[in-house]
Parts: sequence; structure tokens; C-alpha cells
Amino acid sequence: MSVDSVLKDTAPKMESVVEDFKRKLSNVRTGRATVGLLDTVVVDYYGSPTPLNQMASVAVPEPQMLTVQPWDISQLGAVEKAIISANLGLNPSNDGKVIRLPIPPLNEERRKQLAKQVGEIAEEHRVAVRNVRHHSNDVLKKMLKDKEVSEDDERFGLDEVQKLTNKYIATIDELAKNKEHEIMSV
Repeated sequence: MSVDSVLKDTAPKMESVVEDFKRKLSNVRTGRATVGLLDTVVVDYYGSPTPLNQMASVAVPEPQMLTVQPWDISQLGAVEKAIISANLGLNPSNDGKVIRLPIPPLNEERRKQLAKQVGEIAEEHRVAVRNVRHHSNDVLKKMLKDKEVSEDDERFGLDEVQKLTNKYIATIDELAKNKEHEIMSV
């Protein structure tokens, strides 16, 4: 194993942390209807937990409305129950075929809660990036101890891992700042 292989291994792990962060951010409400709001909803489909998007079509017919149409109409009640239990702050109403989810406008207090939630999610992902850095640094130090690399190579590797860490944490900070701005703007 070489310093280059450690660096090649580190970057994709940090990139996957950022991708996970983007996915989680898409689930945070901003006052507009998006299909991503329902990504976390899991329905009890004949005894097995099934993601909502695998058993129903979700659409955004207008900016403040989501519609959910289960492919199996008999599961309408289960889908409605799952949306309520997902605790998204949405009130589903159904007409026997389609569930309508009006997206209420966000008040100031709710906006602040969501902005705080974004900050917490961002911190979790910063910690995850630092954990990847820690693991890579441990590998480099072990390689030095086992005399697989020189001290200069180890120092270079540690510096490069730190640069990657700074880059990905800056990306997370930027995404979080943009999302908080989006939430707080009326």
C-alpha cells in the first residue's frame, strides 16, 4: 500500500459523506412542495416495510401541493397512516384514489427550527468527514511504523488528507449555508 492508494481511498469516502448530506438536505422542508419530502416515508406493505416511492407515484401538481397515488388502491389507508406517522407536519386528505398533501407555509419559529436542524445534520456530516480523515491518518502512521513509507511521504500524505478534509468540510458548510438561507427567505 502506498500514500497515493490511501489518498485515492480517502477522497471517495469523503465524497460519499457529502452526497449523503445532499440527500438529507433534500428531505428538509423549505415551504415548497418537493417529491424528496416523502423519501423517508416507509409504508407497512403487507407486513414488510416498503419505501413510499416504491409503491406509489408522487407528484407536485402545484407549488404548495403534493399528491400520492398508490399503485395498489387497497393500500391507501396504510400510505396515509405512514405519512402521518413520519411526523413531517403534513395533513393528508384522500378522496378514495389520491392522497393530497397541502404544504402549509412556514412560520418564523418553524423556519428557525428547520435551520437549526440543517446545522445539526451538517455537524454530523463534518464529524463523518473527520472520521474518514482519522482513519486515513491512522493508516499512514501505521505504514510509517511498519517502514512501508518514509517520514517525508507520511508527512505529505497527512497534509494531503488534511487538504481533502478542508475541501469537503467547506463544501458541507456552503451547502448548509445555502439551505439555511433558502429556509429563512420568505
